[in-house]
Amino acid sequence: MVTIQETELKERGLLAVSRAKELGRPILISEVHKMDTINPLSFFNIGKERFLGERFFWKDPTDEIMLIGLGISKQIQSDQVTDRFFHVEEEWQKFLLESLIFNPYPENGLGPVMFGGFSFDPNKMKTDLWSKYSDSLFHIPKYLLSIIKGQTYLTTNIVCTPHDNQDLFIKVTEERKRLFNSLDQSYQLRTVNLLETKEVSPEKWKKTVEDVVQDLKSGPLKKVVLARELRLVFDAPFEAETALFNLFNQQHESFIFVFESNGDAFLGASPERLVKKQGNDVFSTCLAGSIPRGNTEEEDKILGEQLLNDQKNLIEHGFVVEMIKEALEETCDQVILPDKPQLMKIRDIQHLYTPVIGKCQKDASILLLVERLHPTPALGGLPKKEAVEKIRELEELDRGFYAAPLGWVDYRGNGEFAVSIRSGLIQGNEASLFAGCGVVADSNSESEYLETGLKFKPMQRALGGK
Repeated sequence: MVTIQETELKERGLLAVSRAKELGRPILISEVHKMDTINPLSFFNIGKERFLGERFFWKDPTDEIMLIGLGISKQIQSDQVTDRFFHVEEEWQKFLLESLIFNPYPENGLGPVMFGGFSFDPNKMKTDLWSKYSDSLFHIPKYLLSIIKGQTYLTTNIVCTPHDNQDLFIKVTEERKRLFNSLDQSYQLRTVNLLETKEVSPEKWKKTVEDVVQDLKSGPLKKVVLARELRLVFDAPFEAETALFNLFNQQHESFIFVFESNGDAFLGASPERLVKKQGNDVFSTCLAGSIPRGNTEEEDKILGEQLLNDQKNLIEHGFVVEMIKEALEETCDQVILPDKPQLMKIRDIQHLYTPVIGKCQKDASILLLVERLHPTPALGGLPKKEAVEKIRELEELDRGFYAAPLGWVDYRGNGEFAVSIRSGLIQGNEASLFAGCGVVADSNSESEYLETGLKFKPMQRALGGK
């Protein structure tokens, strides 16, 4: 373990306090240290005692970037409906203003980073299910472990006020020392038993699919994505640590995330990137159209070929490609994408997949790109506005953060957001899992129902179900 010079933080802290006094408001001091290797799951686990409800975990499909946050040095949250992406961007920039950042490294995902996301539809009536999450919610962690291309870094973020003194920094250095000392202790994952799996109104859901099919035949709508919920009941509280361990091992080639808020934990393993920004380079993913994996290599190949040639799925995929291309063209000078989709194979399911690359203009913030892209036709439908209105009117489920943008932004404007599908919300002894499917004019309610069943599988397995 690299030892951190404790005097450094104290000296820098005094500088921060005098700046806070000068400005008459709180300011951020952020420092980055390079560390020896630390197990990302262990770091998340050691936060349980001191920071339960204030943790996040993020891993991209290639393990290029892992971010684990403990504690909250600043929270940006809002339930406002209009300009919510701009509001978060403005708050973030205001928070960074006058901050003292000691980061000698060029890598993305270091220093001040905010992690969080937005609800699917802030106009939808909020239910108790998502009462612990604001419609826009981001945390800037106190301690951020960043594992970037195999290298490990620790960022410490402290907000100091004009009334603070050296005591604040003495406390932080002691807390940080205790954290690292507890890394040596092994963490025992608890097993709990699944008592009941409740499908929430399955027959009513199928009837809604049939009603939407009729609308699609006669109206302007081309596609509507409908989601449903499974509620699991356990004999004891299900720990986020156990679910994360399972997802990390079972769905490793996905975006794996956990985002805690006030005791609840939203987590998942999404195959779908919404947008990634590195400097002026922008990357997005079109993911729509799916079929199960085969039991043998031969069967898997046959199913994959079937998907690549299935007109319903190809049309549905084409909608997504067109919309993402148009959205990126508004902010990018150049957009590059292949002529036809390929297959993305994950553990239970294979998807039609088209990667998109763009060169964006200098002032295009990642949150602006998120606003343009959300929701894609894969999660909302087409046309976008009418499809979201139809979902709001017909869907029983309060989606909250399900199928919405979740991710991170660093202080240099780089970041990445996934679409939070294949996800669930743990609430003590219970959990809700979410899955949806694209309904088009020739959809069949029974086959759409079975497709959502398949999409529940990754989270069911992670929570000890079948």
